[in-house]
Amino acid sequence: MSFSPPLVPAILLKRYKRFLADVTLPDGTEVTAHCPNPGSMLGLKDAGLRVWLQPNDDPKRKLRYGWKLVELPGGTFVGIDTNSANRITRAALNAKKIPELTAYSLIKPEVKYGKNSRIDLLLQEKNLPDCYLEIKSVTLSRRPGLAEFPDSVTKRGAKHLSELSAMVAQGHRAIMLYLVQRSDCTRFSLADDLDPAYSAAFFDARKAGVEILCFDTDISPAGISVSHNLPCDI
Repeated sequence: MSFSPPLVPAILLKRYKRFLADVTLPDGTEVTAHCPNPGSMLGLKDAGLRVWLQPNDDPKRKLRYGWKLVELPGGTFVGIDTNSANRITRAALNAKKIPELTAYSLIKPEVKYGKNSRIDLLLQEKNLPDCYLEIKSVTLSRRPGLAEFPDSVTKRGAKHLSELSAMVAQGHRAIMLYLVQRSDCTRFSLADDLDPAYSAAFFDARKAGVEILCFDTDISPAGISVSHNLPCDI
């Protein structure tokens, strides 16, 4: 997934009300940007961090910039746009970069299922069971090299795990895919101290037959793409 129009750098002043961030552009102008991330963004919202924004000229949008990346000291990039995880994964599926799913040719986004929910991607292929693919964007890292999910309590995330289990019980295939949008992690685990209920739901789902996948990404201000499978320390 390439960024178009190109991203521009800025300095973060503050993130507030979950979806807003005040930043300073290179010419010194202060603007408010949209923050497309409902999580806590632990470690990614400190004042003074370099961030990357995508400008837009859409008159229907109230804000002219959307926050896409954080650049941490040392050059680590983190993709903070949770909405982009589906697009990144779909691009990888189209390019056959996820070995476990190369047999599927039909991809349907946002299909209704479960109890008033929508699956991120429904994969279908003749003579194969339907595959329900839920995707979570991972941005938290509290120990060097270790990516963790979630970064705050997520009842919605636990619900998704339960609904994936129900799809397995109906004879379908169900997968929880964790997409690590960081350039500094080599393994993945659950942040069970931040949300014990999610951790419990995870183990219940895995026991029920829900498959778990985790991939890291190549990230730069030019774009984000799926890279390699990451081991899960769970």
